[in-house]
Amino acid sequence: MVVKLISHNPDPEKNIEFCARTCYESFERMENDTYKKMLPVLLKNGHMSLFEHSSASFFIDEISRVCSHQLVRHRLATFSQKSQRYVKESGFGYVVPEDIKNNPEALEVYEDAIKEIQETYEILINLGIKKEDARFIIPNAVHTTITLTANFREWLHIIDLRVNISAQWEIRELLITVWRELYKIAPVVFSLTYFEHWSKDFEYKQKIFNKNILVNQ
Repeated sequence: MVVKLISHNPDPEKNIEFCARTCYESFERMENDTYKKMLPVLLKNGHMSLFEHSSASFFIDEISRVCSHQLVRHRLATFSQKSQRYVKESGFGYVVPEDIKNNPEALEVYEDAIKEIQETYEILINLGIKKEDARFIIPNAVHTTITLTANFREWLHIIDLRVNISAQWEIRELLITVWRELYKIAPVVFSLTYFEHWSKDFEYKQKIFNKNILVNQ
């Protein structure tokens, strides 16, 4: 899995404060670090539309189609995904779930099936079958690439849903990584404040935050 933050608007947290102060014409009270006090209050009180003014884009590679199918359900985000109609999938990479990886017999069956599909795909292409039709045999395990842009409000929502003990393991791992990268650029917004007040599984997120998000900060 490859996750790279590729862009975000300048000073995203100060930008949110500026937009909030538009409501009260209180720009004169804005100083270098006043956002550190203001944004937690906004999060606590649920003034979430203000967090739509800042956004971030990620490049995500080597996730499965299982994972991407879940990800694109977040309709308020914007996605661009590698097309299997136009990109040849010969010798495609794939994800192996830990449950299978840790079972030698299951792993052998799994990898034999993948190899057969890879070979069959190549045969179909060589027979002149279009990529858009040959792809019908490709499994959900296949690696895919996607770029994803969302505003901070939506990122908080996605993290809340997917960094969850009941979430599927791959998308949970992905969003933990995304959360860590977002925390680097906006530590006030992506601290625990929002989840403390609005998440149903705050204790779980607190453990994830302390173990994974604060690493190497």
